[in-house]
Amino acid sequence: MSTLTELSTGTPPADPLAVLERWLAEAREQRIQPNPNAMVLATCDAAGRPSARVVLCKGLAVAPGYLAFYTNYQSRKGRELAVSGRAAAVFHWDVLHRQVRVEGPVVRAPTQDSDEYFASRPWQSRLGAWASAQSQPAESRQSLERSLRAAAERFGAPPPDSARAESAFAGEIPRPAHWGGYRLWAESVELWVEGAARIHDRLLWNRHLTPAGEGFAFSPWQVTRLQP
Repeated sequence: MSTLTELSTGTPPADPLAVLERWLAEAREQRIQPNPNAMVLATCDAAGRPSARVVLCKGLAVAPGYLAFYTNYQSRKGRELAVSGRAAAVFHWDVLHRQVRVEGPVVRAPTQDSDEYFASRPWQSRLGAWASAQSQPAESRQSLERSLRAAAERFGAPPPDSARAESAFAGEIPRPAHWGGYRLWAESVELWVEGAARIHDRLLWNRHLTPAGEGFAFSPWQVTRLQP
């Protein structure tokens, strides 16, 4: 491995999210893993107990500076976000020797964004959003399947256990009120590139966010090099 990486020398990039956008594009183009936009999302409850899970980043808005993801608002992460209003996310592409960490406040995405994304999902996934009370105890696998069949009957969709389950369905399955999007606004971003002898490159960008409308106003990024 070369002793120099793209973050080793010269002037650091002005906007770390522009680098994240490029790294995401390269991970997709190189097909290094099935879901190159997968990120670990960490939240915590009122007692400060952390929890983490993998979700898919479904949007990156570089100019304002936020990541978008979608989930059940009543899930564990949804409940914890309602309490703390903050989260941390990590992207890791082992083959590319890169990692990105993002931390900041989280707000719900506008209703239009949630509606549009939900409508773009396969109809089977839309049914699942109605059938599952995510993170709640399940009586059995059979009870979940009954809920899915009930949702299919409700919207006139093919039964999930029938030969038509994988066929096209043009009927309407609206977004349930308990499901939608979030925006993780980047307050800090760390870019990491693996280096020789474990002398990795770590650059940390910070900025100040001030609530404004449905999002935040922000100060310019300030960057610091960290020891590995």
